[in-house]
Amino acid sequence: MEHDETGCQPPPEGPILCINNCGFFGSAATMNMCSKCHKDLILKQEQAKLAATSIENIVNGSSSGNIKELAVAGTLDVPVDSVERKAISLPPTLAFGSGETDEEKEKEKEKEKEKEGPSRCTTCKKRVGLTGFKCRCGNLFCGSHRYSDKHDCPFDYRTAARDAIARANPVVKAEKLDKI
Repeated sequence: MEHDETGCQPPPEGPILCINNCGFFGSAATMNMCSKCHKDLILKQEQAKLAATSIENIVNGSSSGNIKELAVAGTLDVPVDSVERKAISLPPTLAFGSGETDEEKEKEKEKEKEKEGPSRCTTCKKRVGLTGFKCRCGNLFCGSHRYSDKHDCPFDYRTAARDAIARANPVVKAEKLDKI
Protein backbone atom coordinates (compact mmCIF):
# COMPACT_ATOMS: atom_id res chain seq x y z
CA MET A 1 0.00 0.00 0.00
CA GLU A 2 2.86 2.42 0.77
CA HIS A 3 4.35 1.80 -2.67
CA ASP A 4 1.11 2.73 -4.44
CA GLU A 5 0.83 6.00 -2.57
CA THR A 6 4.40 7.15 -3.22
CA GLY A 7 4.61 5.84 -6.78
CA CYS A 8 7.75 3.87 -6.02
CA GLN A 9 8.20 0.30 -7.13
CA PRO A 10 9.53 -2.33 -4.80
CA PRO A 11 13.12 -3.39 -5.43
CA PRO A 12 13.51 -6.59 -7.47
CA GLU A 13 13.78 -9.78 -5.49
CA GLY A 14 17.06 -10.84 -7.12
CA PRO A 15 19.54 -9.72 -9.71
CA ILE A 16 18.18 -9.49 -13.25
CA LEU A 17 20.11 -11.14 -16.07
CA CYS A 18 20.59 -9.32 -19.36
CA ILE A 19 17.70 -9.90 -21.77
CA ASN A 20 20.20 -10.73 -24.53
CA ASN A 21 21.39 -13.75 -22.53
CA CYS A 22 25.00 -12.63 -22.59
CA GLY A 23 25.53 -13.78 -19.00
CA PHE A 24 25.93 -10.39 -17.36
CA PHE A 25 23.48 -8.61 -15.10
CA GLY A 26 21.14 -5.95 -16.42
CA SER A 27 19.34 -3.08 -14.78
CA ALA A 28 16.05 -1.30 -15.22
CA ALA A 29 17.88 1.88 -16.23
CA THR A 30 19.34 0.09 -19.26
CA MET A 31 16.11 -1.71 -20.21
CA ASN A 32 17.16 -4.92 -18.39
CA MET A 33 20.36 -5.12 -20.46
CA CYS A 34 23.97 -5.09 -19.42
CA SER A 35 25.92 -1.93 -20.18
CA LYS A 36 27.64 -3.40 -23.25
CA CYS A 37 24.42 -4.63 -24.87
CA HIS A 38 22.76 -1.29 -24.10
CA LYS A 39 25.62 0.64 -25.74
CA ASP A 40 25.44 -1.65 -28.78
CA LEU A 41 21.69 -1.05 -29.05
CA ILE A 42 22.12 2.73 -28.89
CA LEU A 43 24.93 2.60 -31.47
CA LYS A 44 22.77 0.57 -33.86
CA GLN A 45 19.91 3.05 -33.47
CA GLU A 46 22.20 6.00 -34.22
CA GLN A 47 23.64 4.25 -37.28
CA ALA A 48 20.15 3.48 -38.54
CA LYS A 49 19.23 7.17 -38.20
CA LEU A 50 22.38 8.17 -40.09
CA ALA A 51 21.59 5.67 -42.81
CA ALA A 52 18.05 6.92 -43.18
CA THR A 53 19.11 10.57 -43.39
CA SER A 54 21.95 9.88 -45.83
CA ILE A 55 19.71 7.83 -48.09
CA GLU A 56 17.14 10.64 -48.03
CA ASN A 57 19.89 13.13 -48.93
CA ILE A 58 20.99 10.96 -51.84
CA VAL A 59 17.46 10.42 -53.10
CA ASN A 60 16.61 14.11 -52.78
CA GLY A 61 19.81 15.06 -54.55
CA SER A 62 21.32 17.27 -51.89
CA SER A 63 25.03 16.63 -51.56
CA SER A 64 25.44 18.52 -48.31
CA GLY A 65 25.73 15.24 -46.38
CA ASN A 66 29.07 14.27 -44.98
CA ILE A 67 31.05 11.67 -46.94
CA LYS A 68 31.98 9.86 -43.73
CA GLU A 69 28.32 9.56 -42.82
CA LEU A 70 27.66 8.06 -46.22
CA ALA A 71 30.44 5.56 -45.72
CA VAL A 72 29.02 4.54 -42.33
CA ALA A 73 25.56 4.23 -43.84
CA GLY A 74 26.89 1.97 -46.58
CA THR A 75 27.81 -0.72 -44.06
CA LEU A 76 24.32 -1.08 -42.62
CA ASP A 77 21.50 -3.31 -43.75
CA VAL A 78 18.52 -1.05 -44.43
CA PRO A 79 15.16 -2.59 -45.27
CA VAL A 80 14.39 -1.97 -48.93
CA ASP A 81 10.67 -1.57 -48.29
CA SER A 82 11.20 1.66 -46.34
CA VAL A 83 13.05 3.40 -49.18
CA GLU A 84 11.60 4.24 -52.56
CA ARG A 85 13.36 2.50 -55.40
CA LYS A 86 14.92 5.00 -57.74
CA ALA A 87 17.95 4.93 -59.97
CA ILE A 88 20.65 6.76 -58.06
CA SER A 89 23.86 7.86 -59.70
CA LEU A 90 26.55 8.98 -57.31
CA PRO A 91 29.47 11.18 -58.22
CA PRO A 92 32.75 9.26 -58.06
CA THR A 93 33.76 11.04 -54.86
CA LEU A 94 30.64 9.85 -53.05
CA ALA A 95 30.54 6.28 -54.33
CA PHE A 96 31.15 3.70 -51.64
CA GLY A 97 34.58 2.11 -51.75
CA SER A 98 35.66 4.28 -54.67
CA GLY A 99 38.69 5.80 -52.98
CA GLU A 100 41.44 4.77 -50.66
CA THR A 101 42.11 6.38 -47.33
CA ASP A 102 45.30 8.29 -46.67
CA GLU A 103 46.58 5.50 -44.42
CA GLU A 104 46.23 2.94 -47.20
CA LYS A 105 48.11 5.20 -49.61
CA GLU A 106 50.93 5.69 -47.09
CA LYS A 107 51.21 1.93 -46.55
CA GLU A 108 51.48 1.39 -50.30
CA LYS A 109 54.25 4.00 -50.52
CA GLU A 110 56.15 2.27 -47.71
CA LYS A 111 55.84 -1.07 -49.52
CA GLU A 112 57.20 0.53 -52.70
CA LYS A 113 60.18 1.90 -50.76
CA GLU A 114 60.88 -1.57 -49.37
CA LYS A 115 60.81 -2.99 -52.89
CA GLU A 116 63.41 -0.47 -54.07
CA GLY A 117 66.16 -2.42 -52.36
CA PRO A 118 68.41 -2.08 -49.36
CA SER A 119 69.25 1.39 -48.12
CA ARG A 120 72.80 2.40 -48.98
CA CYS A 121 75.16 5.25 -48.17
CA THR A 122 74.98 7.94 -50.84
CA THR A 123 78.76 8.45 -50.82
CA CYS A 124 80.29 4.96 -50.61
CA LYS A 125 77.25 2.80 -51.50
CA LYS A 126 77.73 0.73 -48.35
CA ARG A 127 74.59 -1.01 -47.05
CA VAL A 128 73.41 0.78 -43.93
CA GLY A 129 70.02 -0.78 -43.18
CA LEU A 130 68.51 0.62 -39.99
CA THR A 131 71.77 2.21 -38.82
CA GLY A 132 71.86 4.80 -41.61
CA PHE A 133 71.98 8.49 -40.79
CA LYS A 134 69.66 10.85 -42.63
CA CYS A 135 71.22 14.23 -43.28
CA ARG A 136 69.45 17.57 -43.60
CA CYS A 137 70.27 17.53 -47.29
CA GLY A 138 67.90 14.56 -47.57
CA ASN A 139 70.43 11.79 -48.26
CA LEU A 140 71.28 8.67 -46.26
CA PHE A 141 74.83 8.02 -45.06
CA CYS A 142 76.86 5.42 -43.19
CA GLY A 143 78.63 6.09 -39.88
CA SER A 144 81.82 7.39 -41.45
CA HIS A 145 80.08 9.80 -43.88
CA ARG A 146 77.34 11.07 -41.59
CA TYR A 147 78.98 14.42 -40.86
CA SER A 148 78.47 17.27 -43.31
CA ASP A 149 82.19 17.84 -43.91
CA LYS A 150 82.68 14.16 -44.86
CA HIS A 151 80.12 14.09 -47.66
CA ASP A 152 80.27 17.67 -48.98
CA CYS A 153 76.79 18.53 -47.80
CA PRO A 154 75.04 21.17 -49.93
CA PHE A 155 72.78 22.19 -47.02
CA ASP A 156 73.48 25.72 -45.75
CA TYR A 157 73.63 25.34 -41.98
CA ARG A 158 74.59 28.98 -41.38
CA THR A 159 71.44 30.51 -42.89
CA ALA A 160 69.27 27.80 -41.31
CA ALA A 161 70.72 28.69 -37.89
CA ARG A 162 70.22 32.42 -38.50
CA ASP A 163 66.60 31.85 -39.45
CA ALA A 164 66.01 29.68 -36.38
CA ILE A 165 67.51 32.31 -34.08
CA ALA A 166 65.49 35.05 -35.74
CA ARG A 167 62.28 33.06 -35.25
CA ALA A 168 63.13 32.21 -31.63
CA ASN A 169 64.10 35.75 -30.67
CA PRO A 170 61.77 38.30 -32.23
CA VAL A 171 62.74 41.96 -31.90
CA VAL A 172 60.79 43.61 -29.12
CA LYS A 173 60.75 47.39 -29.04
CA ALA A 174 58.95 49.32 -26.39
CA GLU A 175 57.15 52.56 -27.19
CA LYS A 176 59.21 55.64 -26.59
CA LEU A 177 58.33 57.58 -23.51
CA ASP A 178 57.80 61.27 -23.64
CA LYS A 179 60.37 63.20 -21.65
CA ILE A 180 59.00 65.49 -19.00
